Amino acid sequence: MQFAVNTQRIDPYKNFKFRLVWNGKTIAGVSKVSGLKRTTEVVSNRDGGDLSTKRHSPGVSTFEAITLERGITHDHEFEEWANKVYSVEGDAGVSLKDFRKDIVLELYNLQGVKVISWQVFRAWVSEYTAVPELDANANGIAFESIVLQNEGFQRDEAVQEVAET
Repeated sequence: MQFAVNTQRIDPYKNFKFRLVWNGKTIAGVSKVSGLKRTTEVVSNRDGGDLSTKRHSPGVSTFEAITLERGITHDHEFEEWANKVYSVEGDAGVSLKDFRKDIVLELYNLQGVKVISWQVFRAWVSEYTAVPELDANANGIAFESIVLQNEGFQRDEAVQEVAET
C-alpha cells in the first residue's frame, strides 16, 4: 500500500512544493534542488578455488553534490555562505568555525502540509554562481546557484503521513 493513512490516494506527491531550511530559517526563493543521491561502491573478490564467479559486497558510500537555484534578489544567504570558504578580503582564508551546515529539505502536499523531510549533513558550498549568462534578447529570470558538497542525508522519521481533508 503506497499510503497507509490516505488509502484512497493513488497519485504520488508533486515535486514543486518544497522548502529549504538552514540555521532554523526558511531560505527564500529556492526554485530548484537537484536530487539527493547516494552511491555505494561495489567491492569484488574471488576465492582462489572459484573458476569464474566473482562475489560482490558493499564498499565506500559517496553522496553527490546538491545544486540549489533561486532567482536573484537582495537576500545574500547564498553569497554569504559561499564566502565562508573563499574571501577576497586579504588573506582571510576559510571560516573553519561555520562553513558547514546541516540543512533540511521539506516536501509538502498540495494542501501545504509537510509530508516528507530529509536532513542533509555537513554541507558546504563548493561552487557559487553569482550572475548567470545575461541576454538582453531573452525573457526570463536571472538565477544564482550554489553547489553543496555533503556527507550524507536521511529521512526524518518524525514526519509522518497525516490524514488529508
